[in-house]
Amino acid sequence: MSAYDLIVIGGGPAGSAAAITAARARKRVLLLERGRFPRHKVCGEFISPEATELLRFLLGDAAKPLLTMAPRVTRSRFFLDGRILTAPIAPPALSVPRFVLDEALWRIAQQICDCRQETAADSVVHGHRGFQVHSKNERWESAALVNASGRWSNLTSTHLPATAPRWLGIKAHFREAMPPPSVDLYFFRGGYCGVQPIGDGRVNACAMVDAGVASSLEQVFAKNHDLWHRSRDWKILTEPVTTAPLVFRTPAPVSDSGVLHAGDAAGFIDPFAGDGIAIALRSGAKAALSSSGDYARWYTREVLPAFRAAARFRKLVETPRWVRRAALSLLRNQRMAAWAVKTTRSRG
Repeated sequence: MSAYDLIVIGGGPAGSAAAITAARARKRVLLLERGRFPRHKVCGEFISPEATELLRFLLGDAAKPLLTMAPRVTRSRFFLDGRILTAPIAPPALSVPRFVLDEALWRIAQQICDCRQETAADSVVHGHRGFQVHSKNERWESAALVNASGRWSNLTSTHLPATAPRWLGIKAHFREAMPPPSVDLYFFRGGYCGVQPIGDGRVNACAMVDAGVASSLEQVFAKNHDLWHRSRDWKILTEPVTTAPLVFRTPAPVSDSGVLHAGDAAGFIDPFAGDGIAIALRSGAKAALSSSGDYARWYTREVLPAFRAAARFRKLVETPRWVRRAALSLLRNQRMAAWAVKTTRSRG
C-alpha cells in the first residue's frame, strides 16, 4: 500500500489548489480525479479579483499566457423587473472557461504530484494512523485527507430534503458580436441566468432555474425579455451541460473524522455571487497545510459570511415585486451597489 502525506480527492480548482500548495511545501501528494480533463462544467466561469494572485501562485509561469488572454470584467449588471442596476468591479474580475482553467491547474499538479485521472475514491477508512482510501483496484494511506470531490461527494452526508426546490444548473457557450465587458445577471420568477464574455467573441450563459420552470437554455432565455432580445442572434458553440439538483445548505468544512472539505464539497454558494471559483481555490490552498481546527476557524471567519450574504440576496429576489423595487432603488447608489457585491466575496 502506497503512503502519502496528503491525499486529495477531486481534481477541480479546489483539489488542484490543495495538491499544488501541499506539494510546493514538500509534501508527498496523491491527487485522484474520477473524470478526465479537459471537460466543460456548469459554472459561471467568473474569477473574482480577490483570487487572481492565488491563481498566479498556483499556475506559476503558466499564469501569464492564461491570464493575459482572459477578458477583463469591469462591472456587474442586474436585469430585474424591467430595470437595470449596474455595479463596478474594481479591480476587474477575469473570465476563464473551466475547460481551460481546470486542465491548466491539473497540468501543474501533474508535474509535482502523483495524479490519477479516471480513478474514483470508492471509500475512506479513518484509523489511528490517518486515512485509507480505496478505489476499485488500489488502496493508499495518508496522514491527512482533503475532499474536493464536489457537491454530491460520497464522502459527505448531504441529503436532499423532500421539500427542497429542484434547482437545475444549465450552461453553454455562444457566439456573440462584441459582448460587453460585464457579467450580466438576468432574473425571472424561478431562477436567473448569468452571461459574460470569455474571449474571441464568445459568451458563457449559465443558468440556475427551478426544474418546474425551465429545462433548457432556450426556455430560460424566454423568461426575461432583455435576455430573450439579446440572445436572438447567438450561435451555440458547445453542447449544453447540466447538473442537478442544486441544494443550498450550511457549509461543513470539516467532518467528524477530520476530513477537510474544500470547494463545493464544503458548501455550495449561490452562483450569482461570483465567488465559487475563488472559494474553491482559497479553501483548497488553505486546507492543504491546515489542521482541522485551524481550517474550520478560517472558513468560519473568511468564507461563511459570503454564504450568508448570498443567501440574503437570493431571498430578496424571491420577495414581492414592491420589496425588490425598494431594494433596487437603494442599490442605485454606486457605493451601495459596490458594497453589496463586496459582501458576497470571501475575505482571504
